[in-house]
Amino acid sequence: MKLVVVSAGLSSPSSTRLLADRLAASAAGRLRRAGATAEAEVEVEVVELRDLALDIAKHLVTGFPPPALGAALGAVADADGLIAVTPVFNASYSGLFKSFFDLVDPDALTGTPVLLAATGGTARHSLVLDHALRPLFAHLRAPTVPTAVYAASEDWGSRGPGADGHADGLAARIDRAAGELAGLMAARPGMGTAGAGRDNGIPDVVPFEQQLARLGG
Repeated sequence: MKLVVVSAGLSSPSSTRLLADRLAASAAGRLRRAGATAEAEVEVEVVELRDLALDIAKHLVTGFPPPALGAALGAVADADGLIAVTPVFNASYSGLFKSFFDLVDPDALTGTPVLLAATGGTARHSLVLDHALRPLFAHLRAPTVPTAVYAASEDWGSRGPGADGHADGLAARIDRAAGELAGLMAARPGMGTAGAGRDNGIPDVVPFEQQLARLGG
């Protein structure tokens, strides 16, 4: 089972990468604790877009991905689950984030569950998750988990309830969103023990030859 994390933070270290790492650790931990797979079988790969900025620009101009970018695009296409995290620029995702996903094959993420997250200086930008990120991944036909995670500057120093007084601090949001992603990953067809004995709501596909044989009988 492969979990791929795309982080579009520009600084090093960055709050975007920190949030990405916390989400990945929580999701992988959920999968392991649920017994869906052995620890060695949960592969987490981080794609740091900051390191691929020049490669992304070259691909946009030439139409050919350099090796490192090609490997990153291949990792996203092969993922069983994806975590996508971007800083907020001008009330939307960053240009680097958008440029990378412009290069992802339009069919690569079809059916792949995605956890959306963003970071920003103020909570006022949290609507970017629903107004910008969800439409982008809907276009790519990737189901997004119900809980998206936005981390403002003040969230990093809070270990308890959120700023509004409700028990909805950053740690709780990370745990809830990671659990939702782990559940969708484990329920995907072909996940071995993850989906064994579980009704995922997807009917079995009967080969056309068998359908003809039944009609003929």
